[in-house]
Amino acid sequence: MAAALAFRHIVLDLDGTLVDTKDDLAAAVNATLQALGLPLQAPQTLLGHVGNGARVLLERALGAAHADRVEEGLDVFMPWYREHLLDHAEVYPGLRATLERLAAEGAVFSVLTNKPADMSAQILAGLALEALCPRLIGGDTLPVRKPDPSGLLQLVDAVGVPPAATLMVGDSAIDVATGRNAAIGTCAVLWGFNGAAVRDAGADVEIAAPEELLTVCRAGIRRVS
Repeated sequence: MAAALAFRHIVLDLDGTLVDTKDDLAAAVNATLQALGLPLQAPQTLLGHVGNGARVLLERALGAAHADRVEEGLDVFMPWYREHLLDHAEVYPGLRATLERLAAEGAVFSVLTNKPADMSAQILAGLALEALCPRLIGGDTLPVRKPDPSGLLQLVDAVGVPPAATLMVGDSAIDVATGRNAAIGTCAVLWGFNGAAVRDAGADVEIAAPEELLTVCRAGIRRVS
């Protein structure tokens, strides 16, 4: 019989952690810029703006010179992105198998994201992740969002697993700050939108490949990368 997991509740960020949505997000921003008559931007540049929701994404993409066009941009971005959520989105390679192995050992999973809940649910359903990740809190579920710890703490209460056995997993400093603000262990993934830059956030542990999450959840916090 396998030993009990050190972390039995894994809370996952969505974009850049669980699901690779970079192509669809970049396409949505560039479709918006084109509609506004502005120059398109490189996808990698746009990915650096992801993490605080659509408004901040557009604010950063538009810059100070076009700050007065954010509302106009949102009117283009939101409906366009809703129609293209699953054009290229995919679960990061190896991650589904890792989560399924952890589930077989008794782990449960939740999703905490700053993306609107309805869009997030559509992505989870479209990628057959609903059963594996049945609990979701989006950026509009509560009056506050990451890095405020309220959503994370609500998920902890819903699952009934102690905070000490809960792990916040994400690809950004926002995810790390959320876990820290909730006094919950943090795991930074290096395959996401922020790459090695997330190391500056000071997560409790960093992993470079999905299978390394097995070691973290089984043995607890210790550096594996």
